[in-house]
Amino acid sequence: MNQHNVHLLDLPNEILFLILRKLANVDVLYSFLGINNQRLEIIAQQQIFTNVLNFVSISQSTDEISSISASILDRFCNSILSRIYINVKFLILESVSMERILRVANYPNLTGIKIFNFNKAIVSRYFMDDSLFGHNFKQQITDLVLVSNENNIEITPKEYTKNVYAIIFVFFENLKHLSIVSSSINDYSPLSLYFLPSMTCSSSTLTKLCINVCDFNDVHALLDGRLKQLTTLIVQVDIISDLILTSYNRVDLSNLKCFSLTCHRRIRGYKIQVLPLLRRMSHLEELTLYLYILGESTFISSTHLDNEILIHMPRLHTFTFYFASENDIDDDTDIRIFNSNIQRSFTNMKYGQVASIVDYLDVCKIICHIFSLPFKFHFLQHIGNNIPNVVFNSVTHLKLWDKDEFKHEFFVRLTRAFPCLQKLSIWNIKPPFLRCHEFHLRDKDWCSIIEYPHLISLNIKHAHPYYVEHFLNETKTHLPRLRELKITSYQLKNVTKNFTRDETRRNCARVNRLIVECQIVYSKDVYNYFPLL
Repeated sequence: MNQHNVHLLDLPNEILFLILRKLANVDVLYSFLGINNQRLEIIAQQQIFTNVLNFVSISQSTDEISSISASILDRFCNSILSRIYINVKFLILESVSMERILRVANYPNLTGIKIFNFNKAIVSRYFMDDSLFGHNFKQQITDLVLVSNENNIEITPKEYTKNVYAIIFVFFENLKHLSIVSSSINDYSPLSLYFLPSMTCSSSTLTKLCINVCDFNDVHALLDGRLKQLTTLIVQVDIISDLILTSYNRVDLSNLKCFSLTCHRRIRGYKIQVLPLLRRMSHLEELTLYLYILGESTFISSTHLDNEILIHMPRLHTFTFYFASENDIDDDTDIRIFNSNIQRSFTNMKYGQVASIVDYLDVCKIICHIFSLPFKFHFLQHIGNNIPNVVFNSVTHLKLWDKDEFKHEFFVRLTRAFPCLQKLSIWNIKPPFLRCHEFHLRDKDWCSIIEYPHLISLNIKHAHPYYVEHFLNETKTHLPRLRELKITSYQLKNVTKNFTRDETRRNCARVNRLIVECQIVYSKDVYNYFPLL
């Protein structure tokens, strides 16, 4: 086209589709329906725009979730949904506006729902026989995703399992895919099947389950035959101990094709609990493991993975993993493990590239991290100065720990290695430049401002005041999205000069959650310094 006055409607439908697919479906429908243009109305009602409707907006920087405005929602329900509801197959909703949207029509082709800000009150209100969902929805829905925002509940996981999770399994009669996940900062009550009837949370239709559980005994329970059709299990475990609390049915796991196990805590049950279960999964095609093994005299090498796990899974084609092994070492021995030793053991790894980190925490303790590349997990801990030349695009939560000081060059590398960091915790009580011959470098070292564009939570209560100064002083670090700050009251008063210092005011201005080591009564100066508190 050489014309300079080409309008949107001059474009052929194929190009319009390419453009409109870049926009949110709700925006397309809201803009094109009811404007007295027959061609645009026909385009907007195509199934590519009506199959999945997303009524939730999410800020990528803060993970704040909100439904669309009341005025837009009114028009959408009254003028748009009433015309296209027959094509809708999947709804993405926020709990506040969910009822209004679901009451518009019976949605005969609706098979999937995703609900943000899910909590136990939604179950009693909507997931009952006489509730909003009613008879049709309980049979129609095959895909259910619940994004929980309930981490301060007052009932035990066992009670929560009976009153929430068990009801979901019973209510949705034809459920095939169930995912219960947490928002990025908040956790939710894990499923706990210990001491509950053997058929609690059972299903003859479920093929995919993604959920958090209390301990590894709950993983055994989920695989004891109560989910006969299960092909994919994605589970995050709070605790994996070396104690097997009860015996579960050892049923055939031939249907299980995909298994993902994540535990962020350090575990002691790797050999007793984890390995025996993995060896039963002979039909597995995809395996994901995230484990931090404590004190089992085990260092994960290629030989260990081949002999202990992979030899039992002849059909496996995808293996994604992160292992950390923390062990005490004999101070009298001359044997030392180096990063080069680990790398050589994975030279012929058939599932892709592998990276490693070896750190000696002191003379008698070592941590060895190995992980597949690209790194796919969102959480890392016990990371020190020894950051490898890898970009961890998926990591949003990071815990730093080292006996050696962190210098300016380390924080420069940190922002490059973890570009999407949202939550950072630092444990280091040793400042740089303790040596006399380095004191002249102290001011020169902070020669550039470091920015953490996505950081929303910072824990520096176990950091030396030098690092508190580094992060809160805007002449050294820029934290444009910081919302949560964990710090000691002494450090806070000191670095802000009793809430009068201008250099630290900017990085504190957006904080709306301040966590100190004990309850204190905030003065007016504190609220002036933290206006969003």
